[in-house]
Formats: sequence, structure tokens, C-alpha cells
Amino acid sequence: MHATPAPLADVPAPVTGSAGIRLVVTDMDGTLLDDAKRVPDGLWPMLAELRRRGVLFSPASGRQYATLAREFADVAEGMVFIAENGTYVVRDGVELSSDPLEPAVAADVARTVRRLAADGVDVGAVVCGKRSAYVERSDEAFLAEVRKYYVEHRVVEDVTAVEDEVIKVALFDFGSAERSTAPALEAFAATHQVVVSGEHWVDVMNRTANKGAALRGLQRELGITPAQTMVFGDYLNDLEMLDAAEWSFAMANAHPEVVRRARRLAPANNDNGVLRTIAEVIGIPLQRA
Repeated sequence: MHATPAPLADVPAPVTGSAGIRLVVTDMDGTLLDDAKRVPDGLWPMLAELRRRGVLFSPASGRQYATLAREFADVAEGMVFIAENGTYVVRDGVELSSDPLEPAVAADVARTVRRLAADGVDVGAVVCGKRSAYVERSDEAFLAEVRKYYVEHRVVEDVTAVEDEVIKVALFDFGSAERSTAPALEAFAATHQVVVSGEHWVDVMNRTANKGAALRGLQRELGITPAQTMVFGDYLNDLEMLDAAEWSFAMANAHPEVVRRARRLAPANNDNGVLRTIAEVIGIPLQRA
């Protein structure tokens, strides 16, 4: 575990060129986006300048690939999307890596969620395939949450019978995911990743799957070192990703464990912390969109 993160004011002088930052990776919700899920002012000119300097920008999120691709549609060419908490990595529509779940495991998680719901927990499962996400709950309150992260989704009678390559099962708990749903998945934690990815979300994936594993694979493929990598995160599903970069930043609004794990602290997501930090470290003037 790293020492207490240094504040942004203590970040070394701007660095550019081949010895500087070559890859910027950021979580979306609670990190790049503000609490209203809005893209920060100045993102698009910042991305254009990063591209001009040869710095690759990569969103890394629990969100679906289709959702990320839509968000960045105008600038997606050449961009690497680390989707579904690292279980599915895509560039220009081509899969770079994936880590699918065994169908039996995905089905067991879905059945566990059904039992929780029958016991009165207000929870629903999202079975995440490469082509689409699949849900059994069809009430508007649940689907409204699903739509935020899964552009491609279908309501089906039985999520255990879908014909798709499942890469993750996400659970949305209208209460506290960390206090109620995650403990109910303890049996899966012995063999799989059970990660609280937000106040209301828990993800079940292969033990080998996380944003950090996906990032390290990308670094190897591109010949980029941790010293040339800048990473931003706010929640527990970002921990391994922070370990893969020497320029690791926890947002000021981050979970306490994320703050402890990161090397440095960035301003909060509502204070445009990602772009302000990129501007400070790489030496790019922050522009209005």
C-alpha cells in the first residue's frame, strides 16, 4: 500500500515527450464525469491536444463497451475502451482482450440474485454479454438505472439461458451494495472477483479480470511503462488499475481505500479534477469546449 497521496500542488513539473506520459486512463462515474453524469467542460479540446501529442486516452469503466463507444463516438478512432471493469477491451471495433465467465457461474449468480429478491432485497441482475446486457426485471425504476450504463440491453424471461458470451454479472441494489448484496455473494468470492463498483453496484467476474489486468495487458502491447501511465479512479473497482501506474490519482471524492492506495490526490470529480490534473502534469492549457 502506498503512502498518503501527495496533493496536486506537489506534482512535479510538466513532462512531455517520449520520457513523459504516453497513456492516460480514467474511470468514468465519480471520476471523469460529475455527479450529474456530465462530461467535463473542456474534455473535447483536451482529447484533441492529447492526440496531437501522441498521448493515448483510454476510458476504463464498469460501463458496457457500446455505452462508452457512444459517449466518445466523435473521437473514438484509435481509442482503447477498457469496458465492463476490464473484462472486455476493444479498439476500433476489434476485441483486444476479454475474460469471459463460465456460463454455469453466471447462472449461479443470477439465481442468487433471484433468492435475494425473494427475501425482500430490492436488487436485480444484469448479465453482461459481449453483444448485449440481459435483465429479467422490467420495472421502470430498475431499467432507468440499467440504461445509464448499458445502451444495449434486453429484457428476457430467463437470463441463465441467453446465447451470448457472458463477461460479467452486475447487480444493482437500490440500498447499499457494500452492506447487503456483496456479503450475500461471499461464496463466489472464494473463486471469483466480487467487486463493489459503486454505492449500488456489485460486479462478479473471473478472478483474473479487473481494470488493472486489462491495463497491464495494454501497456505490454503498446510498449508503455507504468512510469508513462497516468490513471484516475474513485471506487474499489479501480484499485488494481491504480497499481499499474506511477502517476496514480485518487479523486478527492474517492472511497477511503482508493485514497490510501493511490500515489496522489486529484480534485473532486465535480471540480473537473481529471482535466485539471492532466493540464497540470502534462502542461496542456485547459480550454473551454
